[in-house]
Amino acid sequence: MSSTRIGLLFVCLAGILWGTGGLALEILRDHSPMSVLTVSAYRMLIAAVALLVASLALRRGPHLVALVRAHPVRAVVVGLGTGAYQALYFGSVATAGVTVATVVSLGLAPVLLAVADLVRARRRTATRSTVRLTLVVGSALSGLVLVSMASGTASGANAVGPRPVLGLLLAIASGSVYAATTALGSTLLASGDVDPLALTTVATTAGAVGLVPVALAGGGPFVTSDPTALGTLAYLGIFTMALAYGLFYAGLRTTRSGAAVVATLLEPVTAAVAAAVLLGERLGPLGVVGSVLILAAVAGLEE
Repeated sequence: MSSTRIGLLFVCLAGILWGTGGLALEILRDHSPMSVLTVSAYRMLIAAVALLVASLALRRGPHLVALVRAHPVRAVVVGLGTGAYQALYFGSVATAGVTVATVVSLGLAPVLLAVADLVRARRRTATRSTVRLTLVVGSALSGLVLVSMASGTASGANAVGPRPVLGLLLAIASGSVYAATTALGSTLLASGDVDPLALTTVATTAGAVGLVPVALAGGGPFVTSDPTALGTLAYLGIFTMALAYGLFYAGLRTTRSGAAVVATLLEPVTAAVAAAVLLGERLGPLGVVGSVLILAAVAGLEE
C-alpha cells in the first residue's frame, strides 16, 4: 500500500473516531450537568496529558524539543486554532442549531482548502484536476447537507437556534479556523522534519492551555463523581482527541490538506450510523443517500 493511501486511511480513521464523539457526549450529558465547553476543555486536557506520557514513554522527547525550537509559534497556533474551532462550533450550535453549525463549519473548510489546492497546483492537468475536485467537493457537501438534515430531523435538533445570524457568523469563523489550522499543520508536516506525535502533543497542550480558562469563565459545574461520566471523559480525551489527532497529523504528511478535510467528513456519517444503531434514531433515505455521497467523495480522493 502506498504512503498516500496509508495517509488517507489514517485521516479516515480519525474522522470515524471523531464521529463517535457525539454519542459519547450524549452519554456524558445524561450523567453530568457539565457544559459542553467544560467537556471540550477536559477533552483537550486529558489528551494533552496522555500524549505527553506517550511521548516520554516512546522517547520522543528530543522531537518535542526540536519542534518547539524550530517552529514554536506555528505549533502553538495549530493548537490554539484547534481549541478555537471547537469553541466556535459549540457556540454556533447554541445560537443557530446543529444543522446550520454542522453544514457551514464542516462544509466551508473543504471548499476553502480545495480552492487553495487549485491555486497552488499550476500544472498542465489543472483543468482535469479542477473538474475532478469540483465533483468530489460537490458530492461531499451534498452528502453533508443530507446527513445533517436527516440527523437533525431524527433528533429534533433541526430547528433554527435563537440567534441565527450570530450562529451563522460563528459557523463561518469555525470553518475558516478549521481550514487554516489544517493547512498550517499540513505545511509543518510537509517540511519532513516534524514528527506527527510531537506536533499532536505540542498542539493539544497549547489548545488545552487556551481552552481551559475559557471554560472556567463560562461557569460550572466543573467536576463529577459519576463513574460513567468519568469513563466517557477519558474516552473523549484519549480516543476522540489524542488518538484521532495523532492519526490525522500522521495522515497529513502524505495527504493534501483539502483531501484530508473531505475525508474527515466521515465524522457525520459515523455519528449518524452510531445514533441509528445504538440510540434507535432513524437514519432515513436522506441519511442513506448522504452517507453514500460522502463515501463516494472519499473514494474519489484517491488518484
